[in-house]
Parts: sequence; C-alpha cells; structure tokens
Amino acid sequence: MTILLTACQAPTDLKNGDIIFRGKSNGSLSSAIDEVTQTGHDFHFTHIGVVEVKDGKVMVWHAAPEKGVICESLEDFTSGNGKDSVVVGHFRIKGIANHSIEEALELANKYKGQPYDYTYIMESEGFYCSEFVYTIFEQDSVFVLDPMTFKNPETGEYHQGWIDHYQKMGIDIPEGKPGCNPNGMAASDKLDFLGYLSN
Repeated sequence: MTILLTACQAPTDLKNGDIIFRGKSNGSLSSAIDEVTQTGHDFHFTHIGVVEVKDGKVMVWHAAPEKGVICESLEDFTSGNGKDSVVVGHFRIKGIANHSIEEALELANKYKGQPYDYTYIMESEGFYCSEFVYTIFEQDSVFVLDPMTFKNPETGEYHQGWIDHYQKMGIDIPEGKPGCNPNGMAASDKLDFLGYLSN
C-alpha cells in the first residue's frame, strides 16, 4: 500500500536512517544521470539523502554540489536548487539494527564539510550523493557497487551532458568504474518503498 506523506507531517513518519530520494531535475546533468541509470523500475531519482530526526525536526544528511556533505532541513532538501521536483521517494532499510543506524549517522557527522565529488569516481576526494550514502552504510552491506555507465541505453552513445561535464574537468569519462546512483539504489531489494513525500 502506498502511503502519501507530506513534508510538514509529524516526524514520526520519518525515522532515523530512512532513505529519501529526490525527483528528476530539469538541469542537464540531472537529466543525464536519470537517462543513463534507469533500472526498469518507475523511478526517476537523481539525488539521495538520509534522515536524522533532531529535537523533533526532520533533517537530511546528503552530499550536494556546491555544498558538499551537509545536514539540512527536509524543507531545504526538497527544494533542491529551485529546479528539482518537490516529490520525494521515502524508503526504509529492511531489518537494520538501531545501532547500525546510529553508527551510520555518526559517520555522516564525521564526513560533514567534505567537498562534493564532481568526478563521480569512488577514489576521488569528497563524496557524490550516492557514494556518501553507500559509504555510511557500507559496514552493513546495504548497497552494492556496479560498473558505471554514462551512455544513453537507447543509442549506446555517451550522453552529451556527460561529455560536456568531463571535458570541462579535463578527465576521461570513468565508464565501467565501480560506482552507484540513486535509481540503482532505489531498486535495492534491501529497501522498502513507503510512498512519496509531497507538499
């Protein structure tokens, strides 16, 4: 059964360690992420964060362009950069122990202030959004790494957004390197989909 939640609902609907995914953005890079990471599920997510309820307020840990690793309010997370959809998918990790969630949130706090990783290469400095969530739950093997692709699945050619992105950085597209992405993580059989948060 799909549960419809609102961003202003009581924090009891959102619990520590819940995973939330933000919807597709109108930006070219967000479109590039969505188009090359489809899983066959009806999800179009381009960003991911982890919930922590602090003093009755829902906060979200995530790694964001320009901000790096940050903990900010649910309202700020759902507003994105002004172009993102405010519709957010709400997921919960199946059977995870409370102490594992506490350890993940402690790690998140440890990484606060780390820069955003625009290379999307796991070994690079900082974190991209999926890498951050993967890392803080790595000890529990919640998510897996897969070979990354930056190619449009319909054409087999690199998406122009990725060509432009890596040309600006002056590095090769890291095709085939291990990584993770929001759509792939949302499709994990270790997550329960609880519904959508919306205003």
